[in-house]
Amino acid sequence: MTPNPLLLRRRGALGALSGLSAIGLIGCGGAEDSSSATTATPLDAATDGKLERILAASTTTCTLVAEEVEGPYPLRAILSNTAMVRSNITEGKTGVALTLRLKLVDVNNACAPISGASVYIWHCDKDGLYSGYDASNNAGQAGLTYLRGVQVSDSTGRVTFTTIFPGWYAGRITHIHAMVFLAGSSLGSSSTAMATTQFAFPPAVTTAVYNSALYTKGQNTSVTSFSADNIFSDGTGTELLTLSGSASAGYAGGLVLGIDQTATSSGGGSGGGTPPTPPTGPRT
Repeated sequence: MTPNPLLLRRRGALGALSGLSAIGLIGCGGAEDSSSATTATPLDAATDGKLERILAASTTTCTLVAEEVEGPYPLRAILSNTAMVRSNITEGKTGVALTLRLKLVDVNNACAPISGASVYIWHCDKDGLYSGYDASNNAGQAGLTYLRGVQVSDSTGRVTFTTIFPGWYAGRITHIHAMVFLAGSSLGSSSTAMATTQFAFPPAVTTAVYNSALYTKGQNTSVTSFSADNIFSDGTGTELLTLSGSASAGYAGGLVLGIDQTATSSGGGSGGGTPPTPPTGPRT
């Protein structure tokens, strides 16, 4: 079975490219050696340019990013593992390629870039499974770390990740989880974030990806719109990624994240533990 988090949540008081020829589809080669993946993976000039154009066109500059629930499956235990400081988080997972660039800006300081902050992202694979947990709805994934990684923002506030387009699981629309930690923070399972949020995807792009041969589950019939999703039903204004590319060539995506460096994220999630077994009744 695939995970159905149906957890916690609500937005807290804080909340308010043509084809990529160099990317294509990520195949099933050997897993990345995470012990050597501690620096950003170099990008070709064309992809870098597309990512920059996406950020330049963002309409969310200086808007505080919405606060979301941390769970499911945050696997906070890996935050103290320096091998997780990596930009390529695929570890051999197949899927439509996605290069994601985020820019952190300070909402209390005229949108100045935030450097030195740690950004942790994680998401499910094309089949809706999360690494690191072995549960009845996420079996056989304990001890794995795919599709998770941390990057530290550079002097312009940017972080970049190489990953794949997430799949889906019953009860949730397609998304990526993210946490942002203050510069100089010592990361660990009990670290407090400045922001905890989730990224949404344009529905037309999601439809195109799930029509591709790699995504054998097809379209998500459990949650068919943002309004029906228990996280994004109140809007995606600060969380909707801008994407450019195609399902055959891969996508570049970006978002400007407005951060309050004086805030403490409510997080509201499972804190790293295994989420409860999803209810068998109707989704709430």
